[in-house]
Amino acid sequence: MTDDNDDLPLPPENGGGFFGDTPAQPVPAPVLSENNTPYRVLARKYRPQTFEDLIGQDSLVRILRRAFELKRVAHAFMLTGVRGVGKTTTARIIARALNCVGPDGKGGPTAEPCGVCANCTAILADRHPDVLEMDAASRTGVDDVREIIEATRFRPMQARMKVFIIDEVHMLSRNAFNALLKTLEEPPPQVTFIFATTELRKVPVTVLSRCQRFDLRRVPQSLLIEHFGRIAQKEGASLSDDALALIARAADGSVRDGLSLLDQAIAQGASDADAVSDMLGLADRGLVFDLLEALMAGKAATALDLTDQAYARGADLGVLLADLLDLLHLVSRLKAMPSLREGRDLPEAERTRGGMLADRLSTSVLGRAWQILLKGVGEVEAAPDRRQAAEMVLIRLCHASLLPTPDRLIRQLTEGGVDLSLPSGPSGPSGPSGPSGPSGPSGPSGPSGGSTN
Repeated sequence: MTDDNDDLPLPPENGGGFFGDTPAQPVPAPVLSENNTPYRVLARKYRPQTFEDLIGQDSLVRILRRAFELKRVAHAFMLTGVRGVGKTTTARIIARALNCVGPDGKGGPTAEPCGVCANCTAILADRHPDVLEMDAASRTGVDDVREIIEATRFRPMQARMKVFIIDEVHMLSRNAFNALLKTLEEPPPQVTFIFATTELRKVPVTVLSRCQRFDLRRVPQSLLIEHFGRIAQKEGASLSDDALALIARAADGSVRDGLSLLDQAIAQGASDADAVSDMLGLADRGLVFDLLEALMAGKAATALDLTDQAYARGADLGVLLADLLDLLHLVSRLKAMPSLREGRDLPEAERTRGGMLADRLSTSVLGRAWQILLKGVGEVEAAPDRRQAAEMVLIRLCHASLLPTPDRLIRQLTEGGVDLSLPSGPSGPSGPSGPSGPSGPSGPSGPSGGSTN
């Protein structure tokens, strides 16, 4: 027996749908790496998994290790610091340390979580039912805190401890903080609270007094350079030390910010300092030194020519002024702390050229230049044309560098009009053209001289 439909033609493979609509387009596959896994940015790929992996937080690691050894782990932690130093990462490590059971399933709380047990793997994958993360920036009300309070009354489903991680806790409302106080002071024995914030001053003192506080420090540039160098080597990239130093300086103590910049540099193939400077929109460090030397010498034409060179390379002149501020701060530190010239925290070029500027410029000159540039940065941000505003600031700084400093003016007044900081000679203060000469105040044209008609 044959079916009448057997004689019907088959529909084309790329034909329309069942009702004549357009065929569904295939969904593009995600971008995969060499081992057929979706690409993960460096900030996530190299997130610390243990206390040993945390860099720049030696005090925090030492205290927490000791607490787990003595079994004196607090029920509430307050982690504070700038962005990207490891607050949420530390909270997750603490959650794993509290709930790790070891490879054999018989272990207890430890400062060295195994990373292979069911609790460790679930927490690492952000899918553990007893480790709850909440963003206080989006859940700020009393009802959100009431859900947490209700959840603390139940025992953990799988883990040993139920951990509540609240990020940006300073965003909670005042009523939400008040609702949390009683539970935070006397939580059930199986509950641990871990708070993270970048604005510690906005957290009520009543909450701080119930938590064990840890201040996460900015990671020093030297540690960042070493860390980024190791990661670049693992990724098969080769970046020069100067390029890594620029990335570490731009990171400003934040590991996450630096890894994002390193990821961008590797993707663009930037391997030297010039390429990284172009990527960051910064002027070359040597050009900034040349510009500062021209400004302090009052050479406006040279300064504007260097500014044109930086602008032609794509550098933002507002950022250039910020680079000058950073360099002035460095020179001032070298002048106040000569021992910095012997350390290895600064590159050789900065120690050499910065030390020469520190020897040549006085503290009052550096302070005056700092004030002019600091005010000029605000003017550039508010001006309709950033380039014009920046150039006017630089011209003003060149003019000010040729003027006497306040201490020099005071010395002229207190020493009878003689500037002791200048060498005496025919053209000096004591010469015929000086203030005591025929054209000075005591001469015929001065205030004491008469006018004969």
